[in-house]
Amino acid sequence: MKKKSSFSTQGQREDIGELGIQRLLPNRYANAVGPFVLLDHILPNIQQKVSSEGTGAHPHRGIATLTYILNGEARHFDSAGHFAIVRSGGVQWMNAGNGIIHDETINHDPQTDSKLIHAFQFWINLPGIIKAEMPSYRSVQAEEVPVKTLADGKGWIKVVIGTYEDLSAVIPDYSEQFLYHVRLEPGSALVFEFSERTEVAAFLPLLPVMINDENFRGGDFAEFDREAGTIELRNGNPEACDILLFGGEPYTEPIFAEGPFVMNSKVDTAIAYRDYFNGDYGKIDYEQHSSLNNGQPPENADQ
Repeated sequence: MKKKSSFSTQGQREDIGELGIQRLLPNRYANAVGPFVLLDHILPNIQQKVSSEGTGAHPHRGIATLTYILNGEARHFDSAGHFAIVRSGGVQWMNAGNGIIHDETINHDPQTDSKLIHAFQFWINLPGIIKAEMPSYRSVQAEEVPVKTLADGKGWIKVVIGTYEDLSAVIPDYSEQFLYHVRLEPGSALVFEFSERTEVAAFLPLLPVMINDENFRGGDFAEFDREAGTIELRNGNPEACDILLFGGEPYTEPIFAEGPFVMNSKVDTAIAYRDYFNGDYGKIDYEQHSSLNNGQPPENADQ
């Protein structure tokens, strides 16, 4: 049985500085899909001027942040001493744990001739026990993201989080969760099967796609029912198209999200703010980061 769509939305603009951002999750219909509580689409843009300033140092607690860079270069800095550079096709993952301050800059990829910037950022809600752990970080370059070429030249699928057939992502997970980047060639289709209660959403960054015989526009975010069933992606465009498919098992603990913190109670949220204002999350040493290996990430960047 094919799963039915529950809703679709194009989100709302939440620009940060020069970055054009479309926020798809949370939205007026849903606050989460599985453990995913935020999806920002950093809109494709030709960069005219390289930015030396990041999105601004800010705290997080209780979540893991994941930035998936389609085109560009992202530099990560945080108060736990992590620093890394991820380029086109790579992923930055940070477990904020019991509190961290981070910042990142996004510019065009100097290793290519393109000045295009295009990326996505997700927030992944952590189980309560993981929210109490020390922060950690991992950078994943493009060649480390598992990819499977589809039969008959239909396209490919990259496993950013979770598993697909014999592929397993290197990003840690603490529940059943998945994030797939699917590229379909014109006229091609791909079918996924999901068990009961699995929460699933699809995002179409640029081009329209038919999902389970229903037409969706480019820019649409669509969520599907919790019944066991299949999702068929079909590309009717004259060019290749991209789809993000993500979700997982329901998050069963209470969710209290306020600002940059996602906790399990109002008290926990108040404590997160108290600890931040008390300086318990430390601070970013930008000067130290910029001097490491002449601006390249140190060997122990991932911890």
